[in-house]
Amino acid sequence: MIRCMAIDDEPLALQQIVAYIGKVPFLELAAQCQSAVEARQFLENDTVDVIFCDINMPDLNGMDFVKSPTAPPLIVFTTAYAEYAVEGFKVAAVDYLLKPFSMQDFLRAANRLKERMLVDEKPLTSHPSPLTPKNDNDVIFLKTEYRITKVNISDIRYIEAMSEYLKVWLRNEKKPIITLLSMKKMEERLPQNFMRIHRSYIINLNDIQEVNKNRVIMDADTYLPVGEMYKDAFQQYLNTKFLGK
Repeated sequence: MIRCMAIDDEPLALQQIVAYIGKVPFLELAAQCQSAVEARQFLENDTVDVIFCDINMPDLNGMDFVKSPTAPPLIVFTTAYAEYAVEGFKVAAVDYLLKPFSMQDFLRAANRLKERMLVDEKPLTSHPSPLTPKNDNDVIFLKTEYRITKVNISDIRYIEAMSEYLKVWLRNEKKPIITLLSMKKMEERLPQNFMRIHRSYIINLNDIQEVNKNRVIMDADTYLPVGEMYKDAFQQYLNTKFLGK
């Protein structure tokens, strides 16, 4: 579910947005506010994925409001003033709904939000439940083909870059998981026992069997190169583990 906040100082306009959100299966209303000040107070203690925000509001207008957070949610502007459109897209708004807008217009914006979140791989915000473990850092979800696959990070042996895709090689699996993802995002998500040793390889340090010159041997069939720009960092890691003269 995509958690949404609706902000509009006009009660009828706010009610309309809330009603539209309720009709879209993948949207969930987290908060409705009649001012940007009220919205800011809510966001001090909670998070949302998307804000549907009017622009022309008293005290703090919508444009200034969305510029203020350091990591703002996705934005859809809702306003009666067409002249704000260009400025709206300057702050990377996903869409711009000109009042009065129909359910069809709103649904178009909602679908754009959904597509944007998939492209950005932005995790959907949710409240923790009693069934959610407090520490879920050992699990990731990867989109592969038409499925979303749960992966235990400890099962990852190494990751191989392939153009815009990654091959994620797992223990006890003959074929890798292939997912559309950047090495940078994967590297940022993995814990400290993973290290990038080449522009095309991230390895699980616990799975190293042997290091032979500039190659890391993961098993009898897997020899991975150590890239020149990663050599020093990898050697420093080996030095911390090395016993002997």
